[in-house]
Amino acid sequence: MSMSIRSSFSVVPVHTNSTNLQPCRSRLPPSTFLLTAFNYFTARSSTTVLHLAPKTRKVDTISCCSMPVEQVSSPQLQGLLSYSRAYWVSRSLIAWNINIENGSCFLYASKTADLVLTDDGIQGEDVLIKLEDDNCGLPLNVTEKFPHIRNYRAFKIPLTVDVKSLLKCQLAVVSFHADGQCSNATGLQLPGVLDDLFTYSGPLGAVFTEEAVSLYLWAPTAQVVRACIYSDPSGGNPLESILLEEVNGVWSVNGPKTWEGCYYVYEVSVYHANTLQIETCTTNDPYARGLSPDGMRTLLVNLDCDTLKPEGWDGLADEKPILSSFSDISIYELHIRDFSASDQTVRPDFRGGYLAFTSQDSAGISHLKKLSAAGLTHVHLLPTFQFGGVHDEKEKWEHTDTNKLATLPPDSEEQQAQVTAIQDKDGYNWGYNPVLWGVPKGSYASNPNGSSRTLEFRKMVQALNRIGLRVVLDVVYNHLHGSGPLDDKIVPEKVVPGYYLRRDRDGYIEHSTCENNTASEHFMVERLILDDLLCWAVNYKVDGFRFDLMGHIMKNTMVKAKSSLQILSKEKNGIDGSKIYIYGEGWDFGEVAKNGRGINASQFNLHGTGIGSFNDRIRDAVLGGSPFGHPLQQGFVTGLSLQPNAHDHGSKTTMDHMLAVSKDHIQVGMAANLRDFVLPNYKGEEVKGSEVVMHDGLPVGYASCPTETVNYVSAHDNETLFDIVSLKTPMEISVDDRCRINHLATSIVALSQGIPFFHSGDEMLRSKSLDRDSYNSGDWFNRLDFSYETNNWGVGLPPKIKNEDNWPLIKPRLADPSFKPQKSHIVAAVENFCNILRIKYSSPLFRLRTANAIQQRVRFHNTGPSWIPGVIIMSIEDGYDGMPGLAQLDPIYSYIVVVFNSCPTEVTAVIPALQARTLQLHPLQATDELVKGSKYEAASGALTVPSRTTSVFVEPRSNQGI
Repeated sequence: MSMSIRSSFSVVPVHTNSTNLQPCRSRLPPSTFLLTAFNYFTARSSTTVLHLAPKTRKVDTISCCSMPVEQVSSPQLQGLLSYSRAYWVSRSLIAWNINIENGSCFLYASKTADLVLTDDGIQGEDVLIKLEDDNCGLPLNVTEKFPHIRNYRAFKIPLTVDVKSLLKCQLAVVSFHADGQCSNATGLQLPGVLDDLFTYSGPLGAVFTEEAVSLYLWAPTAQVVRACIYSDPSGGNPLESILLEEVNGVWSVNGPKTWEGCYYVYEVSVYHANTLQIETCTTNDPYARGLSPDGMRTLLVNLDCDTLKPEGWDGLADEKPILSSFSDISIYELHIRDFSASDQTVRPDFRGGYLAFTSQDSAGISHLKKLSAAGLTHVHLLPTFQFGGVHDEKEKWEHTDTNKLATLPPDSEEQQAQVTAIQDKDGYNWGYNPVLWGVPKGSYASNPNGSSRTLEFRKMVQALNRIGLRVVLDVVYNHLHGSGPLDDKIVPEKVVPGYYLRRDRDGYIEHSTCENNTASEHFMVERLILDDLLCWAVNYKVDGFRFDLMGHIMKNTMVKAKSSLQILSKEKNGIDGSKIYIYGEGWDFGEVAKNGRGINASQFNLHGTGIGSFNDRIRDAVLGGSPFGHPLQQGFVTGLSLQPNAHDHGSKTTMDHMLAVSKDHIQVGMAANLRDFVLPNYKGEEVKGSEVVMHDGLPVGYASCPTETVNYVSAHDNETLFDIVSLKTPMEISVDDRCRINHLATSIVALSQGIPFFHSGDEMLRSKSLDRDSYNSGDWFNRLDFSYETNNWGVGLPPKIKNEDNWPLIKPRLADPSFKPQKSHIVAAVENFCNILRIKYSSPLFRLRTANAIQQRVRFHNTGPSWIPGVIIMSIEDGYDGMPGLAQLDPIYSYIVVVFNSCPTEVTAVIPALQARTLQLHPLQATDELVKGSKYEAASGALTVPSRTTSVFVEPRSNQGI
């Protein structure tokens, strides 16, 4: 057996079935090992370090396999130094999953990375340290930080050891039997001891004063750090090459004020376990605030410089749109390039970039103004930091011939073939490929050189604020785009190898987030995240953060992030941090699942924090199935049981049961997915939200307050709402009905308690030609048309790599002209969406601020076994002056009833609890052709609602007209 490892050494196979294996021997018997003198380490100064050129070496495995099989994950590779199966968890302890019985264990170190495993044992060490077996085991603080190694054995390091110097070496631990036979060997994972010895709260990155520019870099394992200063973004020789000095793991240098506006890179000489060598890596600053194109060099940019501030920037905090409560938030998710790349009303040089948002008369801005006027509060921008996958310099992009693509059939394979042929060379990517978190992406700037991206990003935020919209940034702290010392796209791991990325028990990088998972449980990783958030909040005045795969970040980090942001003040920081909302994807999977790496920021762990998480329960119940299930699985609005498609959902009884369960999930979601909200379930039983369970037994309700729930039915991931509806509904229904279903789904989100979240284009029937993952599908499949001429349906079969399995379902739909909406449908959809927003903001009852208020005021009718299938009826009650226990919130309406009818026919529901009220159709719906047929009969409490319609009935207060 052999394994290919990304490094410059070879692996010699070990055959465990051999009967002639000879035990390896150390060059000295274990009984003669003594603590080696540390003259080298103790005599060297902080600036006297060994700088070695990279070298190539052959590394062999130990040819003995005497350890029990259960103690190693791969006996055939036992002892290979490329593994890091031991953990140096604190200054005094090493954890290793090994049983030495009567044997012994030693720590080996080589300052020149010369450790080699041979048939004769391990060679090349400068230092040997005998480790003492600690029968007390690992202490609580260690097992809380590293729960996945809680059962590992503990070994003590002698107090006389100069640990800080030792950490700059190649390290290995080796165990021996009592008779001197070598039994195992491995490298070490160092984050625990680095956190114990080198946590640091001082300045990092570039610090500007009136007299100087200073650089600070945290790199405790580095042997040498050099800064190379350049006058230009690329090419040429450095103006200066300066050695930095180290104090307790932090390297620094003071430079002249003339450095401002120059570029720099670090050269860091440090041991890399990837290659088992001392590498000299050229890298950007992890705390970079400016970059040259494609991140080749760090720009020394002073964000406080007046020339980088748009007019009125310092006073922007006072211009922010009013936000009284987080419960008032509604979010519109938007990709910067999507917004304007196809908008012909935007200047060509502004299209697809930051400055498009400053074009106040463009079609896109006019559309956003319309949404803002209707009540929308926040625009969520997909990643805007420096990411990989798109060249910053536009002249390097390749393009498709869109005129030719437009002539091809709607179900042709040719469009996707041409788009995917250049998908890694065009200007499009969602941006979930983080390279540097703290710098605006260069491809969205008019000039990626210099400081243009800083100024233009600020202009974008300012322009959106001035049309009434706050700005949320999509942050991706759960992973990084690259790894290894030779990867241009990785920064912090070049500086402190093995620290920033989360490793498995063998020492290899975890990839459950797609690639290179970061480890926020490590102190300086957490600090980098917190510092980055504060930079964006203070220097770019953003109003919120959406965390990608937030469940892979520790809960403690998220709580600190919220606290750090909320204490910002206009007086001290130029921003009101109490208005900054944070939320994210609380999925629980991978190595962090079930708190496998500590208490993580998953849905079930966040209750009580005020941090929002996406509610996938309401999404799946409304639409049907899940993004990982069969694409034809139907849900509440897409025809489950009421108008089945060709998919086999089981018997009619099974479908009726599925529909009833879906209704319960939706109702819990509409009550902000509160875990303690009590409601009647489909059986007629009074249950809490946490007692309504999903198919896997997990509870539906998990939140403690309404702003911990972000309700949605579509997002950038997976198909658009209109595409999902077009897939799941029967082929034979009309496009008019599909448009009504689109609006019905959106209205469920809009009128629920909690935070409503909308994918850009949901209100315009947006299509991606049924593409399920358009992250790299170019402008062609991601186009937004704010002229309302087209919704982008039928622009060819979506890209093969993600969609080919579903092409047999997709092709007949795209080929059928009856599926394509007309401009009239799109215009009506936009107006319907704006109306539903206006309704939401017409009463504070749709935006209750506490769990108690929701429990007191929100009721669901048409429940229990006798319910009318496909109909959800929710009432929200306001109080009266002097009414005990229920304060008056709404000066206009005392009672609101919302009916969601997903049936293909008109429905009348008699609700005795609604008798003798003075309910009338909401004024905004009274003239709506789709809704005005809705009726209320006071005598019986009957509500009549047209098919696939959301109707809102209100009871005006006696002193209010309607």
